[in-house]
Amino acid sequence: MNFLAHIYLSGKSPKVMIGNFIGDFVKGKNYQKYDPEVQMGILLHRQIDWFTDKHEIVDKSKSRLWEKYRHYAGVIVDMFYDHFLAKNWSSYSDVPLDLFVQTTYSTIETYESILPPKARYMFPYMVKNNWLTNYAFVDGIDQALTGMSRRTSFRSNMEKAVEDLKTHYKAFHEEFVEFFPQLIEYSKDFRENYKNKGNSQP
Repeated sequence: MNFLAHIYLSGKSPKVMIGNFIGDFVKGKNYQKYDPEVQMGILLHRQIDWFTDKHEIVDKSKSRLWEKYRHYAGVIVDMFYDHFLAKNWSSYSDVPLDLFVQTTYSTIETYESILPPKARYMFPYMVKNNWLTNYAFVDGIDQALTGMSRRTSFRSNMEKAVEDLKTHYKAFHEEFVEFFPQLIEYSKDFRENYKNKGNSQP
């Protein structure tokens, strides 16, 4: 999943959200230097990625893209799923998307001093271009994938993937709708179990 889903799946703790937000930027045991709730968010991020990467529904989405994009297929599906979350936001949250996003940006600003350097560098671009809200639009996904394609070390062709989204829109949407409630439940269970274990590593 991409940024919007990770943030949404963090629950109500700002520190857990921050940890989930920076999860891709914290490697190995480096998470242990953070506040316990931030640690929880980083570990939650890893669990979300693990659950998503191994899920048969997500594999079905990725298989539709594999021939053209190979190992970038998973990255593209993550973006597609964030699109469907943003587009159908009211099905998953009582808080309007714009308000949720602005609260998220404000929270990240509050904790900016603890962001890893790459996350701190990226964050102003996220706010300026309002990535999280723009995921709701196909053009926003197109812009995000084009930007990601420019930053890859090898030719990824991700800038072309929006055409696959348009062509198979209904199928990708149906797979997201089937998968995401399972991920919500998995994330909720992880948060509750983690707290019950006294913030020990799962």
